[in-house]
Amino acid sequence: MSLLSDPRWGEAWTHLPDYLGSHVRVSVAAIALGLLISLPLAIAARNRPVMRNLLLGVASIVQTVPGLALLALFYPLLLAAASLSLSWFGFGFSAFGFLPAVLALALYSMLPVLRNTITGLRGIEPSILESAQGVGMTPMQSLASVELPLALPVMMAGIRTAAVWVIGTATLSTPIGQTSLGNYIFAGLQTQNWVLVLFGCAAAALLALAVDQLLALIEAGLRARHRLRVALGGAGIAALVAATLVPSLARPSSSYIVGAKTFAEQYVLASLIAQRLRAANLSATTREGLGSSVIYEALVNGDIDVYVDYSGTLWTNQFHHTDIRPRQELLDELKAELAKKNVTLFGELGFENSYALVIPKRRAEALGIRNVADLAAFAPTMSIAADYEFFSRPEWAALRKAYGLNFGNQRQMQPDFMYAALASGEVDVIAGYTSDGLIAKYDLVALGDPKGAIPPYDAVALIAPKRAGDQALREALRPLIGRIDITAMREANLRAAGGDGDASSDAVARWLWEKTESEKTKR
Repeated sequence: MSLLSDPRWGEAWTHLPDYLGSHVRVSVAAIALGLLISLPLAIAARNRPVMRNLLLGVASIVQTVPGLALLALFYPLLLAAASLSLSWFGFGFSAFGFLPAVLALALYSMLPVLRNTITGLRGIEPSILESAQGVGMTPMQSLASVELPLALPVMMAGIRTAAVWVIGTATLSTPIGQTSLGNYIFAGLQTQNWVLVLFGCAAAALLALAVDQLLALIEAGLRARHRLRVALGGAGIAALVAATLVPSLARPSSSYIVGAKTFAEQYVLASLIAQRLRAANLSATTREGLGSSVIYEALVNGDIDVYVDYSGTLWTNQFHHTDIRPRQELLDELKAELAKKNVTLFGELGFENSYALVIPKRRAEALGIRNVADLAAFAPTMSIAADYEFFSRPEWAALRKAYGLNFGNQRQMQPDFMYAALASGEVDVIAGYTSDGLIAKYDLVALGDPKGAIPPYDAVALIAPKRAGDQALREALRPLIGRIDITAMREANLRAAGGDGDASSDAVARWLWEKTESEKTKR
């Protein structure tokens, strides 16, 4: 099958109105806010060297912060501000998605606008300014009638740069809950669906190119003092915004929002839950690609209604426990702690997705390695790869302490790429996941943990505080509790990662439901 004839292009097109409309909405808001802040500051600083240098220095520093980090930093800051607002003034606001994305992107837009506005204003010939003063103009009249019109073409160049930067960086807002064209890219990377990755990149690039060319038309019109060009450019931008916003604004909002983290299993489970809600005549949509801490806070604050988490993640990440309890004891304690936050642990799905050290089966047999204790003797001559957070997690510290692990080299990778790297010999060991279908695909083996250094990681369904008494939601979720075993989940994950027919998350979720139904019939 050629890439152009791949049926997944159809799946990509179905999401375009929602993703593109949301992307345009956040980009337009961020650019508008950036201009609202930058233009007055640039005008005020044009003749003040200290203020000018300070503004440009701060804006330059902001540009050195990676986009994803800047976006992620705003989320906890706004959460704290929302909490203070609620306690002090009696009302709060959502720190999820749109607001942190707009604020971070607005900061990103400021440098080119500040720099070009100051450059344009300071580039005006002194004789022109003297002439304005000579005819009796006040400073404000000179600014409005002489300086800004002359500097406007240079200012437009900065606005063009800012617009392209914002549109591109907005694709990184998906992990903090803002739907964007980045949803294609994050979902595609996690499920190895390269059609989605290409589609998302192309859509973002075309949007940025279209906006840049329309702004270029306005800029050219201002330089040539050609009003028709300016009007056509402005009308084109207005038409583009309207065309992308109207379909998404006209779509009715869903009653239930199902969250998903940033890996294939979560996409499948979120799709499965949404399908079960719709089967129960409940309106549902998914909010995918959320960071691990973001998704939990979003649930607590009512920005999403339900999602699947893992007992070990909650135990160590959210409640910061370092002790390892027996499975049922840990689950009972976890339910009690979640209840204090008014979060409902509705039940376990029936499988565990735990961290495990994974090596090729052939090499394990050759070296006589059956578990982590056996691996410890070979570790100094081996390299290990893991996801971006594993080496800072309590599990890694516990494994090192329990078994005296000391690897020769540590590397961090995108999770799905680790397995291919291990199979090709680029690394010797990876910190994989026990429910991952790629273990079987690449003929790998997950090593045992005889000392129990890694806590249990049961997949559990969590319900938001605002849905605690929602019986319709509970009844829709109930058929999933205890019904998904590790074998079915591994096969579903393999399918979602392109291991069987390039299935979409929705298609894999339907297969998983049919699988659980057939197993129920057999029993």
